[in-house]
Amino acid sequence: MQTKWWHGKVAYQIYPKSFCDSNGDGIGDLQGIISKLDYLKELGVEIVWLSPIFKTPFVDQGYDIADYEDIDPVFGTMADFDELLAKAKERGIDIILDLVINHCSNEHEWFKKACADLNSEEAKYFYFRKGKNGLPPDNLRSYFGGSVWEPVPGHEGEDLYYLHYFTKEQPDLNWNYAPLRQKLFDMINFWLDKGVAGFRIDAIMNIAKDLDFPGLPADGADGMCSANKMTAKLSDQAATFLTMMNDATFKPHDALSVAEAFGVNQDSLKNYIGDDGFFNTIFDFSARELNEKYPAYYRYRPVSIAKWRDTIFASQERVNDIGFMCPIIENHDEPRGVSYYLPRHAQNADGAKAFGAVNVLLRGLPFIYQGQEIGMTNTRFNSIYEFDDVNAKDNYKSALEGGLTPSQALEVLNVESRDNARTPMLWSSEKNAGFSSAPITWLKVHQDYQTLNVAAQKDDENSVLSFYKQLIALKKNPQYKEILTYGKFKALDPVAEYVVPFARELDGKMIYVIANFEDTEVSYGVNADSKILLSSKEVQLQDGRVTIPAVSCVVIEL
Repeated sequence: MQTKWWHGKVAYQIYPKSFCDSNGDGIGDLQGIISKLDYLKELGVEIVWLSPIFKTPFVDQGYDIADYEDIDPVFGTMADFDELLAKAKERGIDIILDLVINHCSNEHEWFKKACADLNSEEAKYFYFRKGKNGLPPDNLRSYFGGSVWEPVPGHEGEDLYYLHYFTKEQPDLNWNYAPLRQKLFDMINFWLDKGVAGFRIDAIMNIAKDLDFPGLPADGADGMCSANKMTAKLSDQAATFLTMMNDATFKPHDALSVAEAFGVNQDSLKNYIGDDGFFNTIFDFSARELNEKYPAYYRYRPVSIAKWRDTIFASQERVNDIGFMCPIIENHDEPRGVSYYLPRHAQNADGAKAFGAVNVLLRGLPFIYQGQEIGMTNTRFNSIYEFDDVNAKDNYKSALEGGLTPSQALEVLNVESRDNARTPMLWSSEKNAGFSSAPITWLKVHQDYQTLNVAAQKDDENSVLSFYKQLIALKKNPQYKEILTYGKFKALDPVAEYVVPFARELDGKMIYVIANFEDTEVSYGVNADSKILLSSKEVQLQDGRVTIPAVSCVVIEL
């Protein structure tokens, strides 16, 4: 494997709208992020991914971009961004941005010009199609429900539609048109030339389209088929576009490229993340994919820590000889992992520490999502009107149509909604958890903010935050950095349902990482001269066996 500048580092995702509000409007911003750079440095992260900060109408929280080369006024100005970039670099922190190029906003000038003149250059940037037999061009279902086809504004009654895999306000971009691709590549290079270290690439597998739009067999009672089924059939076409993008942008800049790429099979995995892959790495979404196959939240099934373990371990083994993936517990599109995957008795600080050890010490580039490092759990929403996410609202409707009562539908959202991860960061026990001085924040504050916050944990050596700092320091420790970066992953015998044990092995050296989520202790045989590197509770190492208390973890050098 070729050595890269980002190897051995730990990344941190910021959801700017919810991280820190500097001007009291109830919404996080760039100056708020700047004010917390020392916090991030102290935590030990060296790469920060910002969810979208570009000009947007916020239909899908910034993933509907109206101008790719400008900052939304809600977050600040380009001068604010330049200041963030410079001050982050002073602290040894690289910034990567979100790259949303499967679609744009219907407020983008391209789409406005396209709809105003269907013979314009911009009209070639999108997919405009005539209906078939009085129906939309095909039966694909949007990721947010309903048809992927919407009548073209200003052309109602003409049986003319445009394509959108996400909301109707997010028209898909036509990657088959070379001049459009070049505009996107120029935009990527604009940010890289500015000093951005790379990108997290959003929904990128959707860029390939069957231009005949033949439709697919229905997978639901609505007679539609999920758009992801079409995406899965077109990986070869996507590969051609991804190669072009890499050659024109990431590769010349030695940029970090982290893709949101669902459903990559074993045969093509090396093409995505190998030394000559389209990307440096991709997120490991295998656990989330257990439920993403279902068309609505109310049909999702509980995923136990045992199922999570088996799924993640399989992913680790898939890439051992190929490259790196990015281990995650949660992100802006998922509920909080402590609430979602851990058994009830482990949904606490002890469980958060053990879960963190697994996340940070698996093989790959781990991403920590804001608040994960203090053990944030799901926020309690008491009404559908407290949710902001367009997907949550669509799933509430789907649940009611599926026969659930309003209270049952609300319970589903409280478990599954993306808003669980989007509530404000908890900085202190002050008003609005220290996130904002505004009377009301854009999304409600977590119910436990008075006790669950950074200030309460910062000087507590037994806190989740302190333990995360120790984990990151261990990963960066010169004595162990090589094995914890390049060491092969090896699954260990779980010995019990709620145990997540694995080893990292390099040049005959081995480190065990054992997370015990059982409500009783477990034990493992180790070498007589084994050494405990880190543990979340007091661990017994005696007579060649290590005993790990309930809901705790240990890292051992053999």
